[in-house]
Amino acid sequence: MAFFSQTRQQGMQALLGKWRIFWPALRCQQLFAVSFNIPNSEKVSYFSFMTSSGTALPVDSKGTDVFPTKKSAEIEYEGETGWDEESKKISEEKLHFSSSEAPKKRLVSQVLSRHKFAKVQPPEKPLQAEEWNRLRENFQSPEIFEDVMFNSMVRCNSPIDVAKSLLTYVAKSDGDIRYNLLIKYLALCVQQQKTAEICDVYDIMKIRFKILESGAYNLLIRGLSNSDQWRMALTLLEEVKKIMTPSRTNYESCIKAASRHQEMNLACELYHEMLAKDLVPTLDVLQAFFDFSRGMKDAELKKELFGILLYLRENQIHPHRTFMRSIKLWFESIPGENWRGHLTNIKDSGQCPVCYHQLEDSDLTEREYNNLRERIITDVIHGSDTFRKTSPQEFEAFQTFVEDRLPFDIVIDGLNVSHIKPRKMQCENLFHAVNCLAKENLRLLVLGRKHMLINSSNWKQEIMKEMQNKADFFFAENISEDDAFLLYATLRSGKHCKFVTRDFLRDHKACLSDSLTRHLFRKWQRGHQIVFSPSAKGKHIKFLPAFNYDCVVQTTGDTWHIPYKDTFEERYSYEVPRKWLCLKQK
Repeated sequence: MAFFSQTRQQGMQALLGKWRIFWPALRCQQLFAVSFNIPNSEKVSYFSFMTSSGTALPVDSKGTDVFPTKKSAEIEYEGETGWDEESKKISEEKLHFSSSEAPKKRLVSQVLSRHKFAKVQPPEKPLQAEEWNRLRENFQSPEIFEDVMFNSMVRCNSPIDVAKSLLTYVAKSDGDIRYNLLIKYLALCVQQQKTAEICDVYDIMKIRFKILESGAYNLLIRGLSNSDQWRMALTLLEEVKKIMTPSRTNYESCIKAASRHQEMNLACELYHEMLAKDLVPTLDVLQAFFDFSRGMKDAELKKELFGILLYLRENQIHPHRTFMRSIKLWFESIPGENWRGHLTNIKDSGQCPVCYHQLEDSDLTEREYNNLRERIITDVIHGSDTFRKTSPQEFEAFQTFVEDRLPFDIVIDGLNVSHIKPRKMQCENLFHAVNCLAKENLRLLVLGRKHMLINSSNWKQEIMKEMQNKADFFFAENISEDDAFLLYATLRSGKHCKFVTRDFLRDHKACLSDSLTRHLFRKWQRGHQIVFSPSAKGKHIKFLPAFNYDCVVQTTGDTWHIPYKDTFEERYSYEVPRKWLCLKQK
């Protein structure tokens, strides 16, 4: 089947543009036929493609609504954060499809074959129907040929005309194009920013289906927001709101589109709406506000951006280097305000060497500390979750053990520390850590497990006995979770006591019932959790002391201090940045 010439394609698009206002079903059939080059005599029969998605509701040809009796599988694009400005790729692993119409055997075959056919190469040019038929007949698993081929087209970023020729072949062979194939074709169009084709698919789908599922909306909003038809994405967002809670990706696509077109009031409105729905924004979209607000003289907009910085502070979020640079450039671009930014390292005392401002103390007041200790003991240690991980009898024995030996200077998560260098014996890792900390005549408590007392390749008893001469040890049952023990011993020892672990302690923060206490917990954690890691040569364990100053965004009005990370990767919560952006108004 020959494809349209460039002139004829332009004519087709012009015709489609006229059709996109109000179409009866016949017009939609014609659109489908024209878009995929199906002969006029076959138009109507080939438009009867069906959905396999329980959330995409087809329009009944008799005019009645068709609702599925049970939820069937959905097509969903999972890699929401992977669709940023730097990378607009859709991998086959991220497009999943399952069908309630297909037999279970076929569904299992699709899953098992995903990796088996990962290296299938699609053709480089459109094929005639007989050529596709030969390929299908020679394919090892003909029943999944189209799915595998479309996955490969998305992975290889094949020309759109090649994908159209496959859809044409499917339509002529089956009299039907399955919903998941249309979605994968849409993904390819979005990947290549083919706005006209994205609109074509949407026009087909909005006539054929009353409601689309979330994966289709994600693709459509993403594709349209990156085009000159970006306001259509806003319309789609409103459509999504009527049937489900929009995803973070939906909002962020629209926010970036509005920002790129200098519609900052609209972007801010969408941002606040997003927060109100408890959707956590990515750093990528927060950075967009600073990138596209550069040079604007707008008091309300400046207030909004200051609010984003305070959002980073409240949630203890550290921007990466690229985001930090956007913040710096925005400050320096504010008309008439003379901000200057400098990158620096804060002194151990907490003083900024650029502006000589003293950063906030990381220590809690006596009242804050006592409140936090009581809440952690009540909500976390004695909460409903603790005794699923230990027994009341064991924890009572631990409390007695601690009370008889208080106070400690450092509490060590022994099992956690023992794994810091995987190629070394576990007891050696712990031995080096205890030796290092014991040199300062500190009182140490090591939380261990009972299996450490059994001589083995990882736990040599002569080394264990030597360590027990330098620190107190409490050995819990092997199945016990020792975070509650760690928190209890540290908090009971007083404000001076520090602790050593690589854990996030996120679960325990989540157990705290109000935001103020969670904020105090993170502040206490930053000031008391000792960082440790192998040295560059791997021979020793290096300890970095906890900060005396609080490592969060801070401002005095005419200064801002912003800690930042070098990379995009998430760090452990205790690995707070050592680098800062100092912004000072002249």
